[in-house]
Amino acid sequence: MPLHSTESYPQLTDRSELLERLAFVGQVDLAIIGGGATGLGLALDASLRGLSVVLLEAEDFAKGTSSRATKLAHGGVRYLAQGDIGLVKEALQERRHILRNAPHLASEIAFVMPSYTCWQTPFYGLGLKVYDRLAGKYGLQPTQFLNSAQVKQRLPGVQPEALKGGVCYWDGQFNDARLALTLARTAAAQGALLVNYCKVTQLQYHHGRLNGVTISDKETQQEFSLRAKAVVNATGVWVDDIRALDHKANQMPHQPLVSASQGVHVVVDAEFLPGDHALLIPKTRDGRVLFAVPWLGKVVLGTTDTPRSDHPAEPLAYAHEIEFILSEAAQVLARPPRREDVRSVWVGLRPLVTPNRSTAGRTSSISREHTIEVSHSGLVTVTGGKWTTYRVMAEDVLAQMTRHGLLGPLPASQTRSFPLLGAPVEKHARIVDAPGLSAYGSEAAMVQKLAKPGDTDLTPGLSPAMVRYAVRYEYARTVEDVLARRSRLLFLDAAKAAQVASQVDALLREEGIAHTKYDDFMALAKQYQLAST
Repeated sequence: MPLHSTESYPQLTDRSELLERLAFVGQVDLAIIGGGATGLGLALDASLRGLSVVLLEAEDFAKGTSSRATKLAHGGVRYLAQGDIGLVKEALQERRHILRNAPHLASEIAFVMPSYTCWQTPFYGLGLKVYDRLAGKYGLQPTQFLNSAQVKQRLPGVQPEALKGGVCYWDGQFNDARLALTLARTAAAQGALLVNYCKVTQLQYHHGRLNGVTISDKETQQEFSLRAKAVVNATGVWVDDIRALDHKANQMPHQPLVSASQGVHVVVDAEFLPGDHALLIPKTRDGRVLFAVPWLGKVVLGTTDTPRSDHPAEPLAYAHEIEFILSEAAQVLARPPRREDVRSVWVGLRPLVTPNRSTAGRTSSISREHTIEVSHSGLVTVTGGKWTTYRVMAEDVLAQMTRHGLLGPLPASQTRSFPLLGAPVEKHARIVDAPGLSAYGSEAAMVQKLAKPGDTDLTPGLSPAMVRYAVRYEYARTVEDVLARRSRLLFLDAAKAAQVASQVDALLREEGIAHTKYDDFMALAKQYQLAST
């Protein structure tokens, strides 16, 4: 059947079937540890080149950093200011590929940078003209200089006092968790086997060379053994856990590769920044960029860059980070947001290459460019980078594996112009514009077929049919999977997510899932609320 057919359902994600396949797969060309943007992008690229692929994720796909981004597919205005021209140029090209390959999940968005001193408009405007030039043929709409009236028109919520004018430029926005899920499902449609809630517990060797992994299913505690010609560690901020297993098995000293930095995002109602334009403050008190971005009916404020020495699965925002974001937003919004206005607070950990002694403790200065390491035993570790460049990271990993003899010669990558599941077949096909359904693209009709008589929406943008679809075709296993990553309700309004959690729990049980982790979700939703109080 055609990959994007709307006449029949896509591949089922029945867990018992996935585990049965895992038990009998034997040996594959490539085993990938980690189901974030990097690992999923690699699974798709490798499967499109004809490799047999198994991807294993200890939690849910995009559970960690890959669902907690600022939702921007961008070149990085801040990196431009740091002079990292190569990274910016590469990311601007990749921004265009994301917009083209997943138009149901990514779109252009206009940013306005208001000026409160006379020098800001020409200074930042010229820099953004360079941003346009670096994009070249991959560029979006051109940067414009605005007077104060035009800024107020495009940003109705902006602080008007002392406003001198501003600059408008264009970037990309996307739904990170759903893009990750779509990468997983597209790779599966190409023959890859992807299993969430399966943890790699050991690495296997033959004469000192890595040749497989031992896996434990977290639901049943069943163990599996998988042989692989090559193994990639793409576990993001947790890559050192897998590297430590490799070093211990080979009696080598362990030197950490990753330093973590925490980025906090605060979500408020759209009334604080009405309209469809985002706001950018190019330099806050700590030298960072502050975003106020309309997203799925809310406004995302962020972010921070705070070093951490640990790597918790659910990092908490520090009180001073929330205060910082709100106080900086109060400088540029006509109605300053207060703590009681916050609907949700969520935190992502950035995996940054460990700094040298001269930059220790200054994680904001560490490069986001990715690093690929091949150990003596053959373990390939990839870390760093950013969501926007997930595709070229996959290309680079496969090139390094070929170079080190872990894989034979490979055909060229096909991912540059490969449409992901849900992308309309026709170039100008209309994407369903209904609450929640637009994220499914050409699969929206399939979701609607799962509706039953008497169904009513759990909340605007989330229907019982969507929950059923999440279980049957999108790997969902828990209440959190549905409300945090298939729907984004937890990230948009934690209290409302808690209100509908019992209904989601009941629907999951109707679908045959016994362990929905309802209580765990309620504690998590409380955390997303408590972080703001």
